[in-house]
Amino acid sequence: MINNKGHVIITGGGGDLAKEIKSTLSCAGMAVSNPKKSELNVSCSDSVKGYFDRLEGIDLLICNAGVTDDVLLLKMGESSWDKVMDVNLKGAYLVAKSAAKMMVKHRQGHIVFISSHSAYHPPLGQANYAAAKAGLEGLAKSMAAELGSRNVRVNVIVPGFMETKMTEGLTDEVKSAAMSKHCLGRFNEAKSVAKFIENLHLEMGHTSGQVFHLDSRIV
Repeated sequence: MINNKGHVIITGGGGDLAKEIKSTLSCAGMAVSNPKKSELNVSCSDSVKGYFDRLEGIDLLICNAGVTDDVLLLKMGESSWDKVMDVNLKGAYLVAKSAAKMMVKHRQGHIVFISSHSAYHPPLGQANYAAAKAGLEGLAKSMAAELGSRNVRVNVIVPGFMETKMTEGLTDEVKSAAMSKHCLGRFNEAKSVAKFIENLHLEMGHTSGQVFHLDSRIV
């Protein structure tokens, strides 16, 4: 069990999942910051540097910031590709690198990347998002190997389909199709994801370099 609960940063702080994680970890006694884009723009290196330069330390980083811009590949412009990559993959790299420097210095820390089922079974029109989320897993495993000797853990969470702001615009047909792929016939909930992250961080101190799928779709 981790005794030092410490300071948590959750990127993409305005989203439903980030708010639920903040509530859960705060109740567990952790000091949690969930900066919005105006405070921490993960795709801007100057914004990331400025934000982390103001911190004294960080115990847990949750790379949750994400964006989609769905369009079929043959119609996808570079701007759409770059937008999704800059937030989902480059942004995760920038904040994880900044956090890792502080964690290595203090010889402890934990980085959690929020990935997506789209990295495994992407729907039509998500080549950019699927590629970015798949890239996160390679980044996480490489970082886990590099940082393990400094007592820094790196893991990936695939929350699964949840009814949040990110999915509320989907049609009933799309939601029904997604539901049909769930063995248990129900979607995951943000609260359950938050509780899993709490347990992973506080109770599973020997776990690193892993990918956890939290819904009931078969990968």
